Amino acid sequence: MAQRNLRTSVGRNENVLSFARTSAPDCGETALNLVYQAAEVFSSMEDHARETEARAQSLCKSAAERLKLAEKRLEAAERARREIISEADCKLQDASRALRQAQSRIEAAEDQLVAVEFRAQAVEAEAREAKQALALVEEAIRRRLLCPNPDVDIRLNGVP
Repeated sequence: MAQRNLRTSVGRNENVLSFARTSAPDCGETALNLVYQAAEVFSSMEDHARETEARAQSLCKSAAERLKLAEKRLEAAERARREIISEADCKLQDASRALRQAQSRIEAAEDQLVAVEFRAQAVEAEAREAKQALALVEEAIRRRLLCPNPDVDIRLNGVP
C-alpha cells in the first residue's frame, strides 16, 4: 500500500521525489519504496530513451531515404543537362555548317555577279562600237552609194 502511495505521489509530479523522514520501523518499507520509485524513474528514463532512440533512428532513416532520392534526382538532372548540352552542341555544329555553306554560296553568287557585270560591260562596249561602226557604214552608204553627186549630199543633210 505504501508503494501505491509513493507511486501516486510520483505520478502527480514525475520529476519530484519525496524524501520525507518517517519513523524508524518504517525505514525498511521506506527504503523499499524508494527503490521502487528509483526503479520506476529508471524504467521511465529507459522508455524515454528508447522512444528518443526510435525517433532518432526513424529520422535518420527518413533523412537517408530523402538523401538517396535527392541523389537520384541530381543524377537525373545531370544526365538531362549532359543530353541538353550534347543536343545544343549538335545543333550548333549543324548551324555552323549551314552558315559556312551559305557563305560559300553567297561568295560564289557574288563572283558570278561580278563576272556577269564584266560581261555586260564588255557587251555594252561592243554594242557601242557596233553602233558606231553601223553609223559609219550608214554614212558611207549615204555618201558613196546614194549620193554620188556632192551637191545632192548637201540636200540630203537638210541644207538648201
